[in-house]
Amino acid sequence: MFSLRKSAVLIIALVMVLTFGLMGCGSDSDTDDSDKLKVGFVFVGPAGDHGWSYTHDQGRKYLEEELPYVKTTTLESVSDNDAEKAITQLVEQGNKIIFTTSFGFMDPTISVAEKYPDVTFMHCSGYKTAGNAGNYFGRIYQPRYLSGLAAGKMTKTNVIGYVAAFPIPEVVRGINAFTLGVREVNPDAVVKVVWTQTWLDPPKEKDAAKSLLEQNADVIAQHQDSPGPLQAAEEKGVYSIGYNCDMSKFAPKGYLTSPVWNWGPYYVDVVKSVKEGTWKSEAYWGSMADQVVDLAAMSSLVPDDVKKLVEDKKGKITSGEWDVFTGPIKDQKGNIKVPEGKKMSDEEMLGFDWFVEGVEGTIDN
Repeated sequence: MFSLRKSAVLIIALVMVLTFGLMGCGSDSDTDDSDKLKVGFVFVGPAGDHGWSYTHDQGRKYLEEELPYVKTTTLESVSDNDAEKAITQLVEQGNKIIFTTSFGFMDPTISVAEKYPDVTFMHCSGYKTAGNAGNYFGRIYQPRYLSGLAAGKMTKTNVIGYVAAFPIPEVVRGINAFTLGVREVNPDAVVKVVWTQTWLDPPKEKDAAKSLLEQNADVIAQHQDSPGPLQAAEEKGVYSIGYNCDMSKFAPKGYLTSPVWNWGPYYVDVVKSVKEGTWKSEAYWGSMADQVVDLAAMSSLVPDDVKKLVEDKKGKITSGEWDVFTGPIKDQKGNIKVPEGKKMSDEEMLGFDWFVEGVEGTIDN
């Protein structure tokens, strides 16, 4: 009997230790989290895509490092159809600021914002706003133009391939900026476009690049989230230009540079303004001067004179002396669309539905 009683006491004591121990751990964690400002992120792809979602996740990490009072939550690989459900889930989890990071999330963001007026929403790359919802993007066309300068100087066949995602103004604008850079230094070069109708599909995007290589392209550029196009170029032994971040590790023998994103400082500014009560709904379109967009370091394959050319043009852009879509600019048929000396308005650039001279491809694919 004594042995049984002793065993029972020991078991009860052990249960009490484990229970209180677990309660203590949970309590500490809950206390820490309850003191923090919860910020949610919705990604269209995985954070490890080495592309678009990766850059936003790097910005999220930067946010937590710079603002210790912030606790972030991410939902990855969310489709447009599931976006409203995902955004609502983040709200119900207590997130007070939510960043939705894909063009297709625009309408779902506005819809959820109307239901939760006490939460701040920021949508990336769209154009709609509400009292508690703003939008943000960067003038990635600026570094795309600079990368076009490098491509135009490096091509020998005068055929440059461009693997493009969807025929929307954002992507069209990037192709046009890139082509203007190419043609400024090489009027004989053309930019051939292939649409994939994907943001992230490495095999399909790699195959699209291969089709361009078969058309004698010796430089491959892209508006895709995977390094597939670069890998196709690397296997063929030709030059490549990445996108989103420095993709040099995927094509070490042929990589030239990449137009890149730097979201971290912007995320910090937004969260600070919400916390301090100074946030206002706006449509933010940051430039190279803001450093939200930039051109990655050019590789050793790029000659010094080309690097200097690119740096000189970058200086004119960041100083505000000049911008990419300043006339004269012709369309594919040779018609003047932007007269000499005139600069396209933001509204015109945001609604791009035509290609500049030098692009081979159509927009209605």
